[in-house]
Amino acid sequence: MSEDFLIRQLVDGDWDAVVALEHDAYAADGLSEGREALQSRAVASPETCFVLEQGGTVRGYLLSLPYPPLRCPDLSRAEDGAFESDNLHVHDLVIAEDLRGKEVALGFMRHFRARADELGFEQISMVAVRGADILLRIIGYRSHREVAVPASYGRRAVYMSMPVH
Repeated sequence: MSEDFLIRQLVDGDWDAVVALEHDAYAADGLSEGREALQSRAVASPETCFVLEQGGTVRGYLLSLPYPPLRCPDLSRAEDGAFESDNLHVHDLVIAEDLRGKEVALGFMRHFRARADELGFEQISMVAVRGADILLRIIGYRSHREVAVPASYGRRAVYMSMPVH
């Protein structure tokens, strides 16, 4: 990833930008959660939620939280607590549209994986939506089609995981 980008922990002042990015990425597909649900994911694990900054502007974000393996949050509900787990679930990863396809997301994911390792997590999971499972398989994620994903993720959602090491 180029020096033009800074990855840092998400802070309260980032929420307007995060909500706008999330809305732009998901609203057309009916997958947008809204501010309350997004913030509930970050409250559950603030040390595992990050933003991607470019020139002082938030250009992407990643929300993750410890979650039991082979389970995932329901987009239609806010989190009401935190789990103890060695699985770190990437709830959401969004990069500004003009940066997509330029390996920015891969750099963000590499940084995140290193941070997950530093924090002692054994596995990373996520739900791939809109066909993203194809790309995630290329970087080492394994599909778990046996896992029933909540309907709030849409018809093509696939639960995926990979070891941190």
